[in-house]
Formats: sequence, C-alpha cells, structure tokens
Amino acid sequence: MLNKKLLPAAVATALLAGTSMVQAEEPAIVTGDELVGGFEISGNVALTTDYRFRGISQSDEDIAVQGGFDAEFGPGFYVGIWGSSVDFDTNGDCCDGSLELDYYGGWASSIGDTDFGIDIGYAYYDYPGDSGDEGDYQEVYVSGSWKDLAIGVHYSDDYYLESDEFWYVYGDYSLGLFDTGLTLDLHVGYNMLEEATFDSDGEYVEGFLSSDEDAYTDYSVTLTYTWASVDWSLAYVGTDLDEEDLFDTDWAEDTVVFTIAKSL
Repeated sequence: MLNKKLLPAAVATALLAGTSMVQAEEPAIVTGDELVGGFEISGNVALTTDYRFRGISQSDEDIAVQGGFDAEFGPGFYVGIWGSSVDFDTNGDCCDGSLELDYYGGWASSIGDTDFGIDIGYAYYDYPGDSGDEGDYQEVYVSGSWKDLAIGVHYSDDYYLESDEFWYVYGDYSLGLFDTGLTLDLHVGYNMLEEATFDSDGEYVEGFLSSDEDAYTDYSVTLTYTWASVDWSLAYVGTDLDEEDLFDTDWAEDTVVFTIAKSL
C-alpha cells in the first residue's frame, strides 16, 4: 500500500498496511473490524517528534499527531485515508494550514506462490486549511517486493507548491535482529524535481526548492520494537540538502525521530 509517510518504512508499513482480507461464504455483519464478507477496515494512530516526509520536516521540527483508516476488499483492492498535523511556518503565505489529509487507493497482491509482490495505486495529498491550493497534488505509484526488499516509483504531474513534474524512486529493506524482537529498517530515496525559477534579480519565484538543485537523496535507518501492542521506533533521518536549498531552514538536516504507533 501507499508507503506513507511517517518517517521510516517500518512505521509507515505498520500504519498503512491493512490486515488480511476477511473471507466469508456469505455477507454477514460481524463484530470487530470485520464488516461484510470479503471487506475489512483497520485503523492506526501515532505520535512522532517530527513528521518527516522524504527526509523533510512537515511539522517545523515539532511533534505531530497522525492517524488513518484503511479498507480492503475483493482480490487485493484497498482504499484509505491518512492525516497528520503539519506546520510549514509560512506566516499566512500559501501553505498556512495545520492539517494534511491523504486519500489513496490501489491494488496489491503476491505473485502466485512466490515471495514476489506488486502494489499499484493512486494518492491525493490535500491541505484543507491552506489559503490556496498550491500545496495539493496527486501521485501514481507502483512498487515491487521480494521477501523483505521493496523497490518503488512515484510520479506526480504537478508536485507540491505547483512545482511541475516529480519522480521519486526508493528502496526499503527490513530485517529482524536475531531474537531481540527488534526490527531494523533501511530506506533510501531519490527525488527528481523541476528546477526552481528565479526573476532577473535572482530572487526566487516558484519551485519546490529555493535553489537551482533539481534532485536530492533522502535516507533513514530505523529500529522498531513492539511492546504492549504498541510500536516504539527510533529513526535517524536525513537528506543531502543544505539550508539554502530549502528556504534557509534546517528542515532537511539529519535528525533523530522518536515515534509511538498503534494499530487499531
């Protein structure tokens, strides 16, 4: 499913990957998260010290509250909604809302009796509190997996801040650390952007970045431990961007993020 956002892949997977589809011989209302035959709803909540998306802080390096719901139905189809508090510290310009809502749907399945899997979907990122709609954008995505390795591609025809085309290629690898109960997740992503535009005086006009950079790399290393049915994660997250690339902020600097997540 949509590998969103939290920070590391481990937390994102815990939050957005639904449980296995319910199989029932005939429609029947049941208790818990099982609703009608072949249909299941799951939920998630989380608290993180910094909401990082593709290596960049979405919460002004502050705490964010997050949560969502997923529904699975039919042979591998899913839809979902996920939200988070955000803070872009824009002082009333453009993206001044405090909420992000993501709507997504797609199809995911294993390939026969193999360890290979595929996921194809669509996502819409909405910032309902903004004074404009420059922040809203859509993506299509596809990923393939083999055992604990996943590789994926996202594409947007008009990325955040109306910054034109965007491609994202990433790889994730997850492994258990012997019998410790700890999970180690490794992530690297490559962001391909349209170069920002500047006026005749060299002043920024529009673009995702505030420099002439047209690509950057994000990465994370995450340790997760499940205790009392709660996922406790510690992640080292960063990018290869500098302050001048991101409007003289340190939102893309390397940092350590702590997250508590619970599946419902």
